[in-house]
Amino acid sequence: MENIIILGTGCAGLTAAIYASRANLNPLVLEGAQPGGQLTTTSEVENFPGWPEGIDGYSLMEKLRKQAEKFGTRTEYVRIASVDFSGETKVLTAEDGKTFEAKAVIIATGASPRLIGIPGEKEMFGGKGVTTCATCDGAFYRDMEVIVVGGGDSACEEAMFLTHFCSKIHLLHRRDELRASPIMANRVVSHEKIEVHWDTVPTEVLADEEGNMRAASIRNVKSGEITELESKGFFIAIGHIPNTAPFAKELATDENGYFVPETGSQVKTKVPGVFVAGDCADHVFRQAITAAGMGCQSAIEAERWLAELA
Repeated sequence: MENIIILGTGCAGLTAAIYASRANLNPLVLEGAQPGGQLTTTSEVENFPGWPEGIDGYSLMEKLRKQAEKFGTRTEYVRIASVDFSGETKVLTAEDGKTFEAKAVIIATGASPRLIGIPGEKEMFGGKGVTTCATCDGAFYRDMEVIVVGGGDSACEEAMFLTHFCSKIHLLHRRDELRASPIMANRVVSHEKIEVHWDTVPTEVLADEEGNMRAASIRNVKSGEITELESKGFFIAIGHIPNTAPFAKELATDENGYFVPETGSQVKTKVPGVFVAGDCADHVFRQAITAAGMGCQSAIEAERWLAELA
């Protein structure tokens, strides 16, 4: 039986592994469908402390992995299908039927961006124009025209953030009224840099000869008219899907599927010895540095909990 199993190899999971391994807990890290997490799809990270020149997301995650392995972290590629946290021993069952047992578990499975499903979207995702994070990538589109897709608070916040860099933001919303809070909606509609395209949906992301985005094809849902909108950036802000499904019967989640930690803690759950960290529990910040911070917290809490068992 393992002292501690960590699920996920994003910033939260690998930071937890660094702290757990340095505490001589000999953690086992189980990788899921996307080793390294969402950051591996980011071409360059400029806002992670300690990298003044920036670093591409894949390289950053590889360095975190090597740092964790340096202190004794073990990794295994497996996807967990179900868990049983009812007893003192936590039991995790993989999709292939293999079972794992641990005294403590840290769940850092992250979240997956909700994509639209239009042609060109996946081909230009991650460094070629299509992104799901204005905070991460907005500065790369300085003095350019960009598109934001969505109509809720997240989309409006993304559009407002991009006004600091971009010459113009085209906000595409499929309805004739924003779903965002009235204050946020008013800010967006009245901003001189933002043009709202009502009753409009994107139908395709178009590439130039080098494979980078040059424009988007958009359709008015009422008239059916299709036009082409030139843009270098395409920011999708229609939400994320937390990777929490295998644990939903055992742990509390909100209406959107995000873990709900115990009152007074960011990482403790109702099950003693089970902790959460990163984007699977954080739907507000969703940054690499905040995920790493939660990973640190979860590992320290797990270490203290295990010490009490001894």
